Amino acid sequence: MGGLLKFITCGSVDDGKSTLIGHMLYDAKLLYADQERALELESKLGSMGGEIDYSLLLDGLIAEREQGITIDVAYRYFATENRSFIVADTPGHEEYTRNMAVGASFAELAIILVDASQGILIQTKRHARICSLMGIRHFVFAVNKMDLVYYSQKEFEKIEKEINEFARKLDLRDITVIPVSATNGDNVTNRLNNMNWYKGKTLIEYLETVDVDDALMEEGLVLPVQRVCRPDYSFRGFQGQVESGCLCIGDEIEVLPSKQKAKVESLFNTDRNVNKIHEGQAVTIKVDREIDISRGCVIVKDTSLKVSDTFKSTVLWMDDTELMEGKSFLLKLGTKLVPATVLSVDYRIDVNTGEQIVSDKLNKNEIAVCKIGVTEKIVLDEFEKHRSLGHFILIDRITNMTAACGVVNHVMRRTDDLFWQEMDVTRNVRANMKNQTPLTLWFTGLSGAGKSTIANEIEKRLVIAGKHTMCLDGDNVRLGLNKDLGFVEKDRGESIRRIAEVAKLFNDAGLIVITSCISPYELDRDTARKIIGNSNFVEVYVSTPLSQCEKRDVKGLYKKARKGQILNFTGVNSIYEMPSNAEIVVDTTYMGVEETADYVMSKLDEYLSLKY
Repeated sequence: MGGLLKFITCGSVDDGKSTLIGHMLYDAKLLYADQERALELESKLGSMGGEIDYSLLLDGLIAEREQGITIDVAYRYFATENRSFIVADTPGHEEYTRNMAVGASFAELAIILVDASQGILIQTKRHARICSLMGIRHFVFAVNKMDLVYYSQKEFEKIEKEINEFARKLDLRDITVIPVSATNGDNVTNRLNNMNWYKGKTLIEYLETVDVDDALMEEGLVLPVQRVCRPDYSFRGFQGQVESGCLCIGDEIEVLPSKQKAKVESLFNTDRNVNKIHEGQAVTIKVDREIDISRGCVIVKDTSLKVSDTFKSTVLWMDDTELMEGKSFLLKLGTKLVPATVLSVDYRIDVNTGEQIVSDKLNKNEIAVCKIGVTEKIVLDEFEKHRSLGHFILIDRITNMTAACGVVNHVMRRTDDLFWQEMDVTRNVRANMKNQTPLTLWFTGLSGAGKSTIANEIEKRLVIAGKHTMCLDGDNVRLGLNKDLGFVEKDRGESIRRIAEVAKLFNDAGLIVITSCISPYELDRDTARKIIGNSNFVEVYVSTPLSQCEKRDVKGLYKKARKGQILNFTGVNSIYEMPSNAEIVVDTTYMGVEETADYVMSKLDEYLSLKY
């Protein structure tokens, strides 16, 4: 079986992953003379008593060599007469599970090492689950260090039975178990005399012949758009990589989520005109008519992908902090980047037993089934059907670090059976009766910044000008509509969503709405903007600094927060994310109420055409 094979080595700490691959490279004469000499010299300084330490070929970091462990993922390309390979040697320490998951994301096959003297460990099972989660369907369990159990067939068969039982629980479909000694080379590339009872293939023989092309074939053309190419006014092309299927000139394509259709006018592979493109190729597509296509859209043909804003998923949590229900992230799926919230943690999965444990939070390196919602409908599908649009990562909005990776289990489409009921009396009719433009003025800032005072003054001036208004103060709403919510991030997000939905209804009634709420997270304010509509949303950032707000402390809340009597208080023990695109910015440090209101009203004139 020819072709390139991409595989990963993983398992628990000190199971011999780096040594195994290093010995494979050494025995197969795949090293340059200077590499071989350097290996022999460096081994004399190590912990192998002068014997060759094959792990040094893979462990390149100083910290790895000092500790004798793998920390980062090491990629190596090599080839035999029968096949080419790329191997990712990944760390076994639980602390570096994130790195292991990165290596698994590229592989078609996993070699999971098991220490013959210890058997299957928790980290071994975790790595197997992660590999399965990442879509790997072919597994080799290399029972290593057979020399430590005196090459005992009985010990090997005992571990083989344990592996088969675990594989059945995890539903691993294609597994092979091979006894090896990575240090001595038994059954790695050569068949020595220590295990004559083993009649199967050596590891390298198996890798040279295994067929990984029997994986699930994805249905139809799937091409996530990465970039819109516009070199001049006469050409607009859409660029991306074909994840599955093929496409020819003249084919009719559909663009999701808009469901617009067009025909392919021309295809370019790099700078060459082509008549047809295939899976794995990068392409620029030009269509026969102008339709709205942007990064994150998906071009499809002869397949049915789903469009939704809610789905169930299995996730591997990789952040140091706990994952709590209601936490918000950026979700990267395909070429789409969109704000997302973990709506619920249904249960976590015990990596040792596979047991489903009810939990509403998740710690580092734990796996769980979660419900995730995004702020707009995106194109996705179950991982088993379309892998390219069935796996995703969650990115922390503050640190920009990858906090979790996961796969889509089930797309939820609850809103598909609900339809907006159009009324004869429309928003425009109501607005025209009131002779005004419905708008939401969204005041945000720290407690004590002056939001409510300014909002109150603005409403008075609008009423004097003959406008019809409604003011939604954050505290007032919490005493009624939001009385069931607390102040953790999840509840704050829900509070802002509810206020935005109410504001939109008041706008539909033709009213000008003034809201005054801290709304500390930019993602929540962006969500409010999407609900209300960008053209109807004016963000007013009261940028009074924390020191001035705390000096005022009109309600005595800062004093209580500093004493620990109030938890999750913005500015003290909870963050405030400053707006990056506010339409109006005011600072009440040196401006009084009248002066601030004058400034805001002057800015509002362009939105409301005020005459008062």
